[in-house]
Amino acid sequence: MTASHDSRNLFLEGPAGRLEAILWTPSAPTWHRPSLAAVVCHPHPLFGGTMHNKVVYQAAKSLDALGLPVLRFNFRGAGLSAGVHDRGIGEQDDVQAALDFLAKQFPGVPLLLAGFSFGAWVGLRVGCEHPRVSHLIGLGIPVDSSDFSFLRNCKRPKLFVHGSADQYGAVEKVKRLVPSWSGENHLTVVEGADHFFAGELDQLHAAITNWLREVFRLRH
Repeated sequence: MTASHDSRNLFLEGPAGRLEAILWTPSAPTWHRPSLAAVVCHPHPLFGGTMHNKVVYQAAKSLDALGLPVLRFNFRGAGLSAGVHDRGIGEQDDVQAALDFLAKQFPGVPLLLAGFSFGAWVGLRVGCEHPRVSHLIGLGIPVDSSDFSFLRNCKRPKLFVHGSADQYGAVEKVKRLVPSWSGENHLTVVEGADHFFAGELDQLHAAITNWLREVFRLRH
């Protein structure tokens, strides 16, 4: 996996105050108008989730390696972000702020919304409605504790990557749900992987890379 990017630490203007973020953009020597720009949302902040989570970081690296600009940010109350945790309600406004920021940075470029665990539950809900979001990625979706029924009416193409031993989303339930949701949906099950894809991050990378190469023919 190779990448050549510029990294920028910044603060977004969020509805509950500033949101700590990191934006990766392709370096000038390799710059071209991207096919897509991505936002990646992190897992539950009350259980230690931040934008530095290893699954979030791996997803960002995989997207970056394909030449996509990638924005990660901390939800309200996480890291240096202002505000307090709002049980996934106010966090939807944080996602909206992140998407709006990226949309302004890359006018006319479609956006991809990716999220891990809690970040998938919150992020995909917003991504389904945002006018600039064209594709969605859900990693380790916690279907045992969270309601993903909003995806029944979400027609945007979606990739789901799930561990066969995920503790927070029974894989058989995920296999039943994904085909019932609207749009073109692809599910990759990583055999033996737990919720955090421990020891299987290379398989996570492969799933994201292969899907995007198929959908966008990205060959960076």
